[in-house]
Amino acid sequence: MKTTNISKLSVWGVIITLGIVFGDIATSPLYVLRAIVNWSGGVSEDIILGALSCIIWTLTLQTTIKYVFIVLKADNKGEGGILALYALVRRHSRWVFILAIIGACMLLADGIITPAITVVSAIEGLKLINNNIPIIPIVLIIITGLFFIQQFGTNSLGKFFGPIMIIWFLMLSILGFFWVSQNLIVLKAFNPYYGYQLLINNKAGFLLLGAVFLCTTGAEALYSDLGHCGIKNIRVSWIFVKTALILNYLGQGAWLLLHPNITNETNSFFEIMPSWFLLTGIVISTAAAIIASQALISGSFSIINQAILLNFWPRVKISHPTFNKGQIYIPSINKLLYVGCVIVILYFKESHNMEAAYGLAITITEIMTTLLMSFYFLIKRKSLWIVLGFISIYSIIEVSFFIANMFKFINGGWVTLLIAVILFYIMFIWYKGRTIKKRLTDYVDIDKYFAMLTDMKKDETISKYSTNLVYFTHATSVHEIESKVIFSIFNKQPKRADVYWLVHVEVVDEPHTMTYKVSHLIPETLIRVDFKIGFKVPTKINLYFRKVIEELVINKEVDITTRYPSLHKYAVSGDFRFILTDRVQGYDFDFKPFNQFVMDSYDILKKIGMPEEKAYGLDTSCVVTEKIPLVINKGIDFSLTRIKE
Repeated sequence: MKTTNISKLSVWGVIITLGIVFGDIATSPLYVLRAIVNWSGGVSEDIILGALSCIIWTLTLQTTIKYVFIVLKADNKGEGGILALYALVRRHSRWVFILAIIGACMLLADGIITPAITVVSAIEGLKLINNNIPIIPIVLIIITGLFFIQQFGTNSLGKFFGPIMIIWFLMLSILGFFWVSQNLIVLKAFNPYYGYQLLINNKAGFLLLGAVFLCTTGAEALYSDLGHCGIKNIRVSWIFVKTALILNYLGQGAWLLLHPNITNETNSFFEIMPSWFLLTGIVISTAAAIIASQALISGSFSIINQAILLNFWPRVKISHPTFNKGQIYIPSINKLLYVGCVIVILYFKESHNMEAAYGLAITITEIMTTLLMSFYFLIKRKSLWIVLGFISIYSIIEVSFFIANMFKFINGGWVTLLIAVILFYIMFIWYKGRTIKKRLTDYVDIDKYFAMLTDMKKDETISKYSTNLVYFTHATSVHEIESKVIFSIFNKQPKRADVYWLVHVEVVDEPHTMTYKVSHLIPETLIRVDFKIGFKVPTKINLYFRKVIEELVINKEVDITTRYPSLHKYAVSGDFRFILTDRVQGYDFDFKPFNQFVMDSYDILKKIGMPEEKAYGLDTSCVVTEKIPLVINKGIDFSLTRIKE
């Protein structure tokens, strides 16, 4: 759960970090060793030592070196995550948006299964107490409750997450240490030779990488939560987390070597618990699974929020259930995640079935992060040898994991990939559609229309449309304006007003920026306001614009008193009307087939998304939406012959 912004190293910061960052990777001991045993078909010293060695070195190479020591340095004003990384490199390459979209979609898709597999794995421990306990109904109740409380905010619960996770990691460590002391042979797993032997000499060795990879599926979360915890808190707490994880994996391995004749349904995680502690262990495991799920849900909200501001996702309703700046709630995404989790639970029923679907998509996300990091290194002018070394080493590792995970495709991996493909379709169409519209946007020199605006303001034969008329513009230069705005003011219907306002909103790469600039283009007639807001700042433009007006009035730069004589003497504030222009494709203009498909799909998504006035947070009672041709003043190349009578 993202509860506060704690960038400085402190004891409390480390405790909160344990509750926010490591939920996913921390709960992996619930199912990793069981998945390895199931895929290997049995227990032997070569398999267990080799698998443990692969786990240790995966956590070292992939999580520790790549993410904790390298990727965390690529922060965007303290923010992390694949979309924050994209924001750092997007200006230097036109096609890196594909990498960002793929990575974000895969992360969201695999995230849908995370609450399901963690909660089911934890509750399945009850079978050791009573095999007839109904697991699925209990899981559905927990999942339903978890998603239901999102609308109220979970800020008050966040303070308990850290202490609970400390208990969780201590439990992992103590149980693991006890069984390691019973069978010290597992310490050989620190030697990478055993992992190498498993991959080379065992027929199932390479396939086991798909199960081994589950131990590092939460690594991307370390990067995504950078802005909420800070690099120092993550690095320090990771020492404790990694120690606890490795001890528990070794402990489970030691137990498995002492009990080689097990069934496929045996879960060594619960077997290493003494019988008197089992119920307590299940309760702690369930609490950790809920915390991991909560972190995933909050992370998904954050990803979608960033995607909206980066033009990867249709605008949807976003609310702030608490006064905490970092906490957001997106109803539509909450419903999507909930329905997805329920379907996964009902379809797979048992956690060992979910293992086959888990991990495939996240390998693609990690590959995308590697590629984006390589671009980032080039931008930072790192040595070419460093860039080549980084991309070579981690491409080999991650492509190997991807190939191994591809064998899961028919066993359930197709589920997460199908979800990812649907998400990719939405993100790609939305981004590409907006790009096509932007390419077809004509800009004109606004200075040429100063005289027309001034004259129309004085022309009382034209009915006054509004005292203050507000248009939104994407023109980056204060001397330019879209031709559609000019078309709306003068051609669509002449709109006489006392003051014309142009509002420009630029979403910048710095995550929390909130600045504005005012340009008086025609004194007391045409005023432009430029907002710069960070990609993590909510676009409450109506609120921001009102604040700007208040400050301009205080500074006596504008007079918003109504110009109607009967009301002016009573100092009544003038009315404001916002004009939104919806550019639609005319029947006399066609795209090439692919672009036509994109635009048709874009129009469908636009209907599903939130209306623009709600997205800007505008008062709908003073908003007018006009349909404007997508292409204005474009000559049509054809000949028409007149027949004389």
